[in-house]
Amino acid sequence: MSQNFLADPAVIARYARAVGDGPGDLVVEAGAGDGRITAALAARAGRVIAYEIDPVLARRLAERCRDLPNVRYVTGDFLRARPPRGPFHLAGNIPYAATSRIVAWALDAPGLESATLVTQVEYARKRAGDYGRWSLVTVRTWPVFSWRMGMRVPRDRFRPVPRVDSAVLRLDRRDRPLLPPTAMDAYVRCVEVGFTGVGGTLHASLRRAYPRARVDAAFAVAGVPRGAVVAHVHPDQWVAVARVLHGHAP
Repeated sequence: MSQNFLADPAVIARYARAVGDGPGDLVVEAGAGDGRITAALAARAGRVIAYEIDPVLARRLAERCRDLPNVRYVTGDFLRARPPRGPFHLAGNIPYAATSRIVAWALDAPGLESATLVTQVEYARKRAGDYGRWSLVTVRTWPVFSWRMGMRVPRDRFRPVPRVDSAVLRLDRRDRPLLPPTAMDAYVRCVEVGFTGVGGTLHASLRRAYPRARVDAAFAVAGVPRGAVVAHVHPDQWVAVARVLHGHAP
């Protein structure tokens, strides 16, 4: 599966402490491998459901966790799994090639409270705005989820050693969304229009769908420069712009 497994016990312990909110949580682990992280998660969580698609690794996972009563291990493709019905937290040192699909699975899961994923450092930085730029998926989901980058994990902490460093990407479902549910469809359409890039600036792109005067007013309220490029606009500013464009009170 082209997966690189964490091999440093100290990093594994630190990572496990970052997952979820504490004792009593249900944690779902994607790409559990031989169970090193699974065992560390089980020491803190109420229950752990660990998925591993590779049958050889799945046998090692079962062996490592067979005396852990709060662990259920599943041999199979995590991406085909149904999310738990109730609240849960997602964890995983996930295969780089499956990162986008696993993140999409998480965002679509109604019960997801948080996701704490080990990804390529570049992916984490892009999604968390660490370059001062924000991606479409981050902006589109910002009213419901916060995105941030946690600890950086050097490449030599993995076996086999990958070509690049990794980092922990953390998503948290907000206790209170920044927009009401009835406003989300309009917000997503606004974001998708803005990210078309037509006209070279966000202002020019939005004018294709909204009156110029309303776009001017939205930019003034949100503090967005007229010549701002779409990726340089902070997600909080996007929310403020959408509120004005669609007449939603703060």
